[in-house]
Amino acid sequence: MLAELLELDRSLFLKINTEWTSHFLDLIMPVWRDAKTWLPLYILIVAYLVYRFGLKVWPWFLFVGVMMLCSDQLSSHLIKPWVARIRPCNEPLLQGQVRKVLGYCSGSYSFTSSHAVNHFCIAAFIIFTLRRHTGKAIYLFFPWAFSIAYGQVYVGVHYPLDILCGALLGTGIGYLFATIYNKRLGLPSLRNSRLSTP
Repeated sequence: MLAELLELDRSLFLKINTEWTSHFLDLIMPVWRDAKTWLPLYILIVAYLVYRFGLKVWPWFLFVGVMMLCSDQLSSHLIKPWVARIRPCNEPLLQGQVRKVLGYCSGSYSFTSSHAVNHFCIAAFIIFTLRRHTGKAIYLFFPWAFSIAYGQVYVGVHYPLDILCGALLGTGIGYLFATIYNKRLGLPSLRNSRLSTP
C-alpha cells in the first residue's frame, strides 16, 4: 500500500514538474514560491490590523510569531529528520528526469514541505481570527497558500505528498492557535465603529 502510494506520488510529481509546464510558469514559480516575494502583503496585513484595531492588536502579532516558530520547528527540525525523505531533485530513482527549475537542489529533507506548513498555518490563522471582520475574500488565503506550495512541486524540490501533508499540518496548527487566541484574547474593539462590517 505504501509502495503504491509513493509510486503514485512520484508519477504525479513528474507530471507537474515535467509535463504541466510552460515558459511563463518557469519564470513565475521561482519568484512566487519565495517568501520574500510576499513581504509587501505581510506589511499590508500589519497596516490593516493597526488601522482597524490600533496598537492594542499586538497580541495577535505575538501569537503569529510564536505559531510560526512552532510550525517551522515541527516541520524542519522534528518531522523532516525523522522521516528523512530525499527531495525529488536528489532522488537517485529520478536521476535525469527532474527539471531543477531553481538551478540547484537543497540537501535538506523533503517531508513535510515547510513552505506548505508555514503558509497554510498563517492562512488558517488569518482566516479563523479575522473572518468576522472581513468579507468572504478572506478565504482566498487558502488558494494563495496552495499556489505557493504547488510552486514547490513545480520547481522540483517537493513531492505532492509533502505538500498535502504539510498543508494539513499547517492548517491544523493555524486553526489550533486561532482557537486559543479567540477564546483567550480575541481581537480588541475597533478603533472606529463605522469601520465595522455590516
